[in-house]
Amino acid sequence: MAMGEEAEEHQQTPLLLNSDQMPSKSTIPCNPFSIKRTGTAWTAVAHIITGVIGSGVLSLAWSMAQLGWIAGPVTMLCFALVTLVSAFLLCDCYRSPDPELGPKRNRSYLEAVHETLGKRNALICGVFAQIGLYGTGIVYTVTTAISMRAIQKSNCYHKEGHEATCEYGGSLYMLLFGVVQVVLSQIPDFHNLQWLSIVAAIMSVSYASIGFALGFAQVIANGFVKGGIAGVSAYRAADKVWNVSQALGDIAFAYPYSLILLEIQDTLKSPPSESKNMKKASTIAIVVTTFFYLCCGGFGYAAFGEKTPGNLLTGFGFYEPYWLIEFANACIVLHLFGGYQVYSQPLFAVSENWIAEKYPDNRFLNKNLTYKFPRFPGFQLNLLRLCFRTIYVVSTTMIAVMFPYFNQVIGLVGGFGFWPLTVYFPVEMYFKQKNIEAWTIKWIMLRAFSVFCFLVTAFALIGSVEGLMRARLS
Repeated sequence: MAMGEEAEEHQQTPLLLNSDQMPSKSTIPCNPFSIKRTGTAWTAVAHIITGVIGSGVLSLAWSMAQLGWIAGPVTMLCFALVTLVSAFLLCDCYRSPDPELGPKRNRSYLEAVHETLGKRNALICGVFAQIGLYGTGIVYTVTTAISMRAIQKSNCYHKEGHEATCEYGGSLYMLLFGVVQVVLSQIPDFHNLQWLSIVAAIMSVSYASIGFALGFAQVIANGFVKGGIAGVSAYRAADKVWNVSQALGDIAFAYPYSLILLEIQDTLKSPPSESKNMKKASTIAIVVTTFFYLCCGGFGYAAFGEKTPGNLLTGFGFYEPYWLIEFANACIVLHLFGGYQVYSQPLFAVSENWIAEKYPDNRFLNKNLTYKFPRFPGFQLNLLRLCFRTIYVVSTTMIAVMFPYFNQVIGLVGGFGFWPLTVYFPVEMYFKQKNIEAWTIKWIMLRAFSVFCFLVTAFALIGSVEGLMRARLS
């Protein structure tokens, strides 16, 4: 495959979880039109920002408050560095055996693991990957409902006063979000998401900027910086430990985008090589997101100290200007409409192609129906896509209704997937690609790096599970 072949037809080749062979072209349902890879480093930045600056940014002020003024910023920078290292390792996995000239393209995270580490590792990775993507859909559903409810509460507080009882349920908003996602989920694949990602990226930067600006303005109004080195106090030492572990899980959720990195890289044109473009995009995106994270987390904690809310824009540390609070939450909702799809498309691709390969002769699963309405372009409806994706959206919506706990759910999802997907598998693929020998300096350093990240992730996961159970039972 020549590097300059930009008009190459896109064929998604998924990981098969029960077969030793990859699927043939004749059995995979794909877009009937040739898709040119026209993406650039800047469209990749838009995709990354859409995927990274999401609901996680809203919990960072609370996370900073649990960790304090030294540990908080240092922890965020450490997670940013780990994410960047992971991104660089994964960028080189797109083509094999050479990261720039290799003829084999790995178009998804699971395919890269399958190609590099074999079927057994791919099976394990697949479990973590699909649960991680599914959990993100649940988090985005919960967050959207909280933001829509916050718009309603902001109006109530403005009219009735800050001491008014303005309580509203979130289940209806989750159901409305689910209905919209059923429609958006019929977008065929990642190549058709560029417009949605650009809009969502603009929205994410907008509400992150508003959160930063409101926190900064509150600090100026207070005349001093609140908070301390040890973070917020707790009634018991055990409560402090659980809160710190949950804060680590929240930060872990806010950064990584490993699962969608190779799908984004597959949209890039070449030359220059996809690896170089993606590394450039990753660096820019992580620098931008870290800046916003430090600003939102730092100024949120500086503004409220011991009373820092769990969600910066919906916990009503800010009441005025009410219209700006409403606009910020509207931006969150619009962003999460796109963010949900960015994280769901990889799961859709793997699952649907696996089903199509398992039942290649089933007309219901593989047939496309074409519809044309007057004055509108025609579109194709795939029955497998319609049924599977509708069931998927319904299931994430129902679980979100059952567990509508923002900080706890974010920490749980972040703690579950951070180490295996962001650290372990990228490091193992690097060892295999570069033939790193055991007990060399590089081998020891990367092993120590992986073990340390595992311990941090395990601590965050345990604390988040405890917090979720406590919230559910209370």
